Amino acid sequence: MNEQEVRELLTKTRAILTGHFLLTSGLHSPLYVEKFNVLQQPRYTEALCQELAKRFAAAQPETVLGPMTGGILLAHEVGKALGTRAIFTERENGKMTLRRGFTLRPGERVLVVEDIVTTGGSVREVVDVVRAAGAIPVGVGLLVDRSGGKADFGVPAKDVQALLQLAVEAYEPSECPLCAKGEPLTERGSKHLKG
Repeated sequence: MNEQEVRELLTKTRAILTGHFLLTSGLHSPLYVEKFNVLQQPRYTEALCQELAKRFAAAQPETVLGPMTGGILLAHEVGKALGTRAIFTERENGKMTLRRGFTLRPGERVLVVEDIVTTGGSVREVVDVVRAAGAIPVGVGLLVDRSGGKADFGVPAKDVQALLQLAVEAYEPSECPLCAKGEPLTERGSKHLKG
C-alpha cells in the first residue's frame, strides 16, 4: 500500500476532512483527520495495519505497544499481523504508564504504533515507558504524521514509518485566514465532544 492508496482510503472513509476546525491544541486548521472514521471499519484497519507490520517485520519486534485509545486498535492489528503480543499504555495521574498487569522485560524488542501524530509528544512518552522498562524501541509506526516529518519521537528517523505524511497548516485564532473569511468553525477531537 503506497501513500496515495492510503490517502484515497482515508478520503473515501471521510477520515480526512476539509473545512475550518478547532484543534485540541486551540489552533485552527483547514484539515482534520478523524481517525475513527476509518478505524470503525475492521477490514480497512486490518489492511492499514498489515502494511505497518510489513514495514517493521525485519526489525523483529516481540511486542507491539500503542497509547490508549486509537493506538490500542492499531497495536492489536499490527501484533496480529506480526504474530506478537499487543499491549497499550494509559495515563495515570497525567503520566503515561503500563497498567492492567502489562509489563516489558529488559531487552524486549518493542514496536510503538499510533494513529495520528501532530507533535509526537504522546509517542515520545510511550518510547520513554519502553526505555524505562529496559526494553528496546525498534521502531515507531504511524497511520498519519500531520507534522510533515518534523515530530521527534526519541528514536532515529530511519526507524519511523508513517503510512501518510501530511504537512497541515495550523493557525493561532487571531491569525486564522479562515476566521477572516467568516468561515464557520467546527470543533473536533475527544476534548471537544459534548455528552
